[in-house]
Amino acid sequence: MVHVAKETGKQLMVGQIGRYTPGFLAAKALLDKGAIGELFLVESEYAHDYSFLSGAGGWRVTPEREPVIGGGCHAVDLVRMMAGNPIEVFAYANNKSLVDWPIHDCSVAVLKFENGVIGKVMTSTGCKRQYTMRSTLYGTKGTIIFDNTSPTISLFKEEFSKDDAFDGVDQQVIEIKVPVVLNNHNFGGEVGEFCKAILEGKDVPTSGIEGASTVAVCLAIVESFKTGEKVSVDYNF
Repeated sequence: MVHVAKETGKQLMVGQIGRYTPGFLAAKALLDKGAIGELFLVESEYAHDYSFLSGAGGWRVTPEREPVIGGGCHAVDLVRMMAGNPIEVFAYANNKSLVDWPIHDCSVAVLKFENGVIGKVMTSTGCKRQYTMRSTLYGTKGTIIFDNTSPTISLFKEEFSKDDAFDGVDQQVIEIKVPVVLNNHNFGGEVGEFCKAILEGKDVPTSGIEGASTVAVCLAIVESFKTGEKVSVDYNF
């Protein structure tokens, strides 16, 4: 698909819906403006119980559809959105919950970035809890905790301005609740951006290259937990 888009000059946009989730965008904006200093660790998870969500015709229950490639790709894409492209991954996986499914229902991957940032992505499709993509950004001067199902994101800072008075209080334990619009699957925003790109002749915000890069990381994670080896991510496509 990427090659055809290049050959024809047509627009190819990938539906990574997390790039339109208000809480994710707010966390990214805080990170970009330096609210937590230099990023050193980013964590995300895709926790979604698929016990009764095999899909029409059981399309989710196929050996090719490892959960980290399916739903977990959104957590991987979020990590890429925050920290860029990881260069190497190492992962473990098991199958303890959906034992009748021919895929690993839980995996944990550690990602290494060229700039020294570390990433972690947990994917579980058999966990017993409400759906969430809970994520955390750890920086040298603060921390941001957020997900796609809460109306606020949490911000912790090393210190506040000199005008703030918190006598006798460790400032790092003060949690700032930043309100965000709750819109878990912002299809309207996603489709709107695609239409805008077509109508105005601009590049789409989530190109085929972006989509393929996320898939490349997911494939490397699967290769790692199947081989037990570290895997370098191949972005040559």
